[in-house]
Amino acid sequence: MKTRTRPLTMRESSESKSVESDDLIAAYSRAQPLAFRSICDVLRELITTALPKATSKVWHGSPVWFIDENPVVGYDATAKTVNLLFWNGRAFDEPGLRPVGKYQAAQALFADAAEIDPKVIRRWLKKAKSDVFDSRAFFKKLRESK
Repeated sequence: MKTRTRPLTMRESSESKSVESDDLIAAYSRAQPLAFRSICDVLRELITTALPKATSKVWHGSPVWFIDENPVVGYDATAKTVNLLFWNGRAFDEPGLRPVGKYQAAQALFADAAEIDPKVIRRWLKKAKSDVFDSRAFFKKLRESK
């Protein structure tokens, strides 16, 4: 076994985290039933292509992509569907996204990969990239108002 004799450079550290994150997201997909695995794989490809500068990780047990430390989009496999969640999805004014929770999130549900329309998902991702929900500022303001 080869041991590292020097610390990682910033670039190597960043690349290492990216590879580790990709591995964890791939492992999340592999852990799903076959039908849901294909949904996860399609969504992952669409998201990583549309948001190449976003960072990704498995956050609270699900794959999530971040822009400037703010969660933008993620998905979660449940017993019956894979839920594609946009943290600022209500602002998109898209009929295919249903509000979820008490803040600005909205989601789409998929039971089969054939239900995914890549053109629609890319449109949503374009909106997600240009209209990022600043969660840190939002929750700070919310705490201050109480």
